[in-house]
Parts: sequence; structure tokens; C-alpha cells
Amino acid sequence: MSIKRENSARLFEEAKQYFPGGVNSPVRAFKSVSGPPLFIKKGDGCIITDEDNNDFIDFCCSWGPLILGHNNPRIREFVIETVKRGTSFGTPSQLGNLLGKLILDNNQYIEKIRFVSSGTEAVMSALRLARGVTGKNKVIKFDGCYHGHVDSLLVKAGSGLATFGVSTSAGIPESFAKETIVIPLNDREVLSQTLEEYGNDIACVIIEPIPANNGLLLQDASFLEFLREQCTQHNVLLIFDEVISGFRIGFEGAAGYYNIQPDIITYGKIIGGGMPVGAYGANKEIMAHIAPDGAVYQAGTLSANPVAMAAGFATLQQLLLDNFYPFLEERTKTFARVIQEYATKKGWELSVPHIGSIFWINFSTEKISRADQIDAANMEKFKILHHELLQRGVYLGPSGYEVGFISAAHQNQDLGQALQAMQESLEIVFNSK
Repeated sequence: MSIKRENSARLFEEAKQYFPGGVNSPVRAFKSVSGPPLFIKKGDGCIITDEDNNDFIDFCCSWGPLILGHNNPRIREFVIETVKRGTSFGTPSQLGNLLGKLILDNNQYIEKIRFVSSGTEAVMSALRLARGVTGKNKVIKFDGCYHGHVDSLLVKAGSGLATFGVSTSAGIPESFAKETIVIPLNDREVLSQTLEEYGNDIACVIIEPIPANNGLLLQDASFLEFLREQCTQHNVLLIFDEVISGFRIGFEGAAGYYNIQPDIITYGKIIGGGMPVGAYGANKEIMAHIAPDGAVYQAGTLSANPVAMAAGFATLQQLLLDNFYPFLEERTKTFARVIQEYATKKGWELSVPHIGSIFWINFSTEKISRADQIDAANMEKFKILHHELLQRGVYLGPSGYEVGFISAAHQNQDLGQALQAMQESLEIVFNSK
């Protein structure tokens, strides 16, 4: 059994002439899995269709933004209506006000917000804001948390528990990386020691409160509460990077889920409803430091352009409907449980951690809360799983470190079909020689 990929293969060869590696974002190149990347020509509900006319039940959902599925009618119609009046003016618009008010009226953890065009831009701006507010330079990040391709955060830990960052990309000056201290997740002692030693130089601590860029590294609520206490004690700002968890776990994201007040929150993905939108927010006092009110400069030509605001507004309105999040969480819980029960019955080394509508296929039965607990050798199992699922019409993101998402468009029939495909594929994974 093998799906046709001739058109995708041809388009990929052509794309290599235009783009580095043939793609505009590295993981899309399928280097961690098999075959050429799929070139998708349309999506509707939870189904995507590639250029070879193969249909797939999609659990990537454009890497998370499409919580309502593809081609949602209300988003589509509002975007079309907006485009008819123009795409960008470089001025304020009423749509920006509408989306800003909708968010702030339903999120007790921020009082003002600034729209940008991506999650990376939101994080970059939040760091600058934290440094501007505190007058300090250094940042603490956690190993295994990804915060976009910001120079000072595209770093990994060196040798030792609390280390100055080591660049994970060419083109980043060592001096930039040295402004970042990298520590392990879920280690209270290292966190408190680091803040004690460097606190006078640290502007902020940034964390994905639900780390979902390097597996799903769920943290105990008590650790996040301890982090909040330590930041307050050492006069260090706490940034929650909620580019993935924002509007996914609940309308108030992880801050609301754990009832923890960070100092700054960054958003992306869902907030744009499929359009390029990011945002960062905080209380009025912190946001008063942003230009033109304050001395921290940040600007963007396409920030809050009307088309993006329309897509975001049409999306978030639907997320506020009664029972939206409990319904999605229950579907995800059931989906994960069925896979887990099947694997347990077979005696396989596999678990399916999940939260809200996020899940992860983890080839281990151990609870994993830190990046260094992931066995890289298991990615070979994921490579087989990904290939077999494609043959059966199911699409996961092309990396075993990536999480999956369930959208409101995934119906019981779709999930049942995907579960059958998952079971058949896992049989091949665990029984192949």
C-alpha cells in the first residue's frame, strides 16, 4: 500500500530551485520522516488534500492555529468581506479595536495588548520590553522550550546545570547567546540558585507554561507556582510564551488553566485564525513602556492589518461559545485514551500525554517533563509511524518532537477512522524487524 506522491515530488524538486532546501520553514522538508513533503492544495474541516488528490485527516492543523479546522465558513466570509475593502492601510482600524476589546474583556491576565505579525516577533518584543522595564539584560530560559527564532533564545544548554547559552544556529554572535542562561525544566533547586546568583542582572524568565515544541513536556502546577514566587522574590519579570497554549487550553490559555499571573504573555497561532498574527500583553504599567507612550521601541508595517484582525476576530468569537473548550478537551482525552489502552494491552512502550486539545505520541511509558529525558533513538519509530499513517490517510506533523492537535472540525467518524489507522500503523512500528 503506497499513496501517490508524484506531483508533490515534482513540485518539491522545482521548489529547491527557489527556496533553501525547497521550503520556507525547515521542518516542512520532511527530513525527519520519509518521502518528499506533501504539497497541500486545499483544506476543509479536518481534511487536507494534496496535489496528488490524496485526502488526509489532519492533526497538524497548520502547526496549531486552526482550532476550528480548515476553511471555517465564518472566518472565510469575514475575511472575504474585509478584503473587498482593502488589505492593509498602515493605519489604525476598527477591526483592531474589536479584536483587542474581545481579548481584553475575556482575559483577566492582561490589561493592554500590542498586535504584531508572528509569535517570534511577539517574543522578541516581550524580551525587549522586559529589559526596558527592568534596566537589566540577561534572560533565563528552560532547556526544551522553544520561543521562535529570536537570536538570544535560539540557544541550548552548555555543560552543567545552569549555563550560559550555546547557539544552536550559525549567524548568532556569541555575545547574544551569553545574555541567556539556560536551565533544566522542573528543577527548583537550579532555578532558585540561578536567581540567587544572577538575579541582579536578570530581566526576565521566559517559559512555555505548557512546553509543546519539543514533545509535550507537561509541568506540575506546583513548579509553575514556585517559578512565579521566585520571580517575584528576586524582582524578575515572568514571561509566559503562550504562542501554542494561548486560546488552545482555554480562552485565557495556560495562565487561566493554572491560575498564575505572569508579568508578560505572548500569543500567536490561534489568535490569527490562520492569518499571520502575534501579540504580547501585560498590565497597563508595563505596557506604558511601549512606544509611543514609553521608550521601548517596537513597530510593524503589517501589524494589526484588517485582514488578519478579521480572521482573528471571527475565530475568537467562536471560541467563546458555551462548552467549546470542555467539548474539545473531552474528545482529545478519549482519542488519547483509546490509543493508550491499545498500546498498554499490547505491552508496547508508548504513552499519549495530552492536555486540552493537544496530544503527543511518546515512544516511552515514562512521564517526560524535561527535554533530556527524550530518547532520540525513538524517532526512528516515529518515522515508520508517520509513513504508515500517510498510507492510511492520516497526517501528523513530520517530526516526532511535534505535538498533534484536535480541532472542532474533527468529528467522531474522523477520529474513529484515525484511531483505526493509528492501531494498524503501530502494529507495523512495533512488529517490524
